[in-house]
Amino acid sequence: MVEIYTDGACKGNPGPGGWGVLLVCGARRRELKGGELSTTNNRMELMAVIEALGALTRPSQVRLHTDSQYVHKGMTEWLAGWRARAWRTAQGAAVKNRDLWERLDALARTHRIQWIWVKGHAGHDGNEAADRLANEGVAAVLAMGDAA
Repeated sequence: MVEIYTDGACKGNPGPGGWGVLLVCGARRRELKGGELSTTNNRMELMAVIEALGALTRPSQVRLHTDSQYVHKGMTEWLAGWRARAWRTAQGAAVKNRDLWERLDALARTHRIQWIWVKGHAGHDGNEAADRLANEGVAAVLAMGDAA
């Protein structure tokens, strides 16, 4: 069983953003982070999950913790309908962030995932670690932007 904690952050929406991941398997822990100079919070939430699942080297049983209702509901409630409607919402609009949803959908199909929503900034250790990493991702892209 792999426990995964993910979070996204954005300074401005859109603006510079970051994503963070904590993977825990037994006694092993791995931290991942990254970001983009111009993005949205929802894109960073999705990228955190994409990067987390992409880091797994084989099909796994996963408990994935996210504080994003967008990601949680997207994967547990909305995705099947979007696919059935050719990537349209129930109201007929194009699904936002389709490129990332398609990547996440493909990755998620290779694992057995239990999607768990956790309240953000509520003292949950794994979520707080992912939040810290996401903010470090923002800081890293801002520092690279300043250096350019």
